[in-house]
Amino acid sequence: MTTDNAYDLVILGGGAAAFAAITEASRRGLSTAMVNTGLPIGGTCVNVGCVPSKHLLAVAEHAAAPRENPFDAVQYGHEPTVDWVTALDQSDALVERFRRTNYVDVAEHFEIDIYEGYGEFVDGTTIAVVNGADEGAQITGENALVATGSSPWTPPIDGLDGIEYYTSETILEERNLPESIVIIGGGYIALEWGQILHRVGVEVTILQRSDRLLSGMEEQLGREMERAFETEGIDVLTGNEFRRVRGSVADEGDTMESAVTVETVADGAERTVTGKALFVATGVQPNSEDIGLEPVGIETNDDGTVRVNEHFQTTNPDVYAAGDVIGDPELETVAAKEGNHAVKNAFGNADISIDYDAVPAVVFTSPEVATVGTTEREYMDEHGTCSCRTIQMADVPKAKAVQDTRGLVQVVKHHETDAIVGVHMVGPRAADMIPEATLAVKFGLTVDDIIDTIHPFPTFSEAFKQACQAFRRDVSTMSCCVE
Repeated sequence: MTTDNAYDLVILGGGAAAFAAITEASRRGLSTAMVNTGLPIGGTCVNVGCVPSKHLLAVAEHAAAPRENPFDAVQYGHEPTVDWVTALDQSDALVERFRRTNYVDVAEHFEIDIYEGYGEFVDGTTIAVVNGADEGAQITGENALVATGSSPWTPPIDGLDGIEYYTSETILEERNLPESIVIIGGGYIALEWGQILHRVGVEVTILQRSDRLLSGMEEQLGREMERAFETEGIDVLTGNEFRRVRGSVADEGDTMESAVTVETVADGAERTVTGKALFVATGVQPNSEDIGLEPVGIETNDDGTVRVNEHFQTTNPDVYAAGDVIGDPELETVAAKEGNHAVKNAFGNADISIDYDAVPAVVFTSPEVATVGTTEREYMDEHGTCSCRTIQMADVPKAKAVQDTRGLVQVVKHHETDAIVGVHMVGPRAADMIPEATLAVKFGLTVDDIIDTIHPFPTFSEAFKQACQAFRRDVSTMSCCVE
């Protein structure tokens, strides 16, 4: 494609937000084109995010099964081994299938023109392909959508720019894992990859700048995960003030062995943490540079995210933006919803937005972490009081029965109306439990609404109900069947 073309909608990017947008545009009978570069069609989630990481988490979980087995009645004859190359090959094959069926085939079905190359705005809603397979092409739309996603962000630590390190993208290219690895960061990427690597045989140390893991979530969740990781054998050091990172190479006979040293201060004491390799998992940055935003009147915030109003419209009224490029929450499902709403607003004057307070977030570790709505601290800051209850998974009948009692569930309710405004949990199946809590937050259900709803017994989902019951009774003296 090397000619100029006009469409109803032109999109810069090819991930979840873009594909949700083309789906809605097709439903409306709109002509659509997209320009994609960097990651292949499908963006972060399918290529280097959700799909490969969850596949490898499952591989790691099976590898850890003998060590995690709580039942004396079950005996394993030997420890399993993990063929990392085979695991990556199977992950790559899975990604390829997802990319083909969920993205490429979808684009072909909707007859979307895809321009391969680096795109940038050159005038109003006109995007030029400045390099790549379709260099020289220009596409113009009645409206445009910026959906360029995000990339791993590296913090300004002395020495870091002078050594090699892994990110959540580059680790997927490594066929020969190191004996040990130091992970800088304490968010969901650090935790998921830390557990994957530990369970396939790598010695893992996690260094977090904040005083707890998962610092953006309810405080109890990060502390609970720190205990779970330490019990599993993953070293965690929080409250770090990073001073310097150094790399070195030593002659080990027939091979040259590399190593990395992180110099930090934690709890007022100088610490030196070493490993064979470094993994930087400190978040992401929006892909908003060098795509021609400023010349066409699209403003960005101080952190580089594209500035939008509640209807996803940029400061150029004919251009909308969605997905990671507009900032938190950087979730595939949110990006898709934003892309869908952007098209409805641009072409249908729908004036719809998203209630971000009712968006759940999950960390797919073992145990899982899931959260939705207001945290205890946020509620305290707003109201000066908090009506909160926390129950331990150790008191939940299903957890006792399967001998997996790690975790907790906390419910935050409005101190006057009893409406549930936040639910935060660590535990087995937390990812599958959070949708009920999300509905409660979204529709303003009260703790009594949950109590009055019969839950199957025994299930982990009863933990949410039990946390609601804690507002009404002493659950420590409650039998299994009390309503």
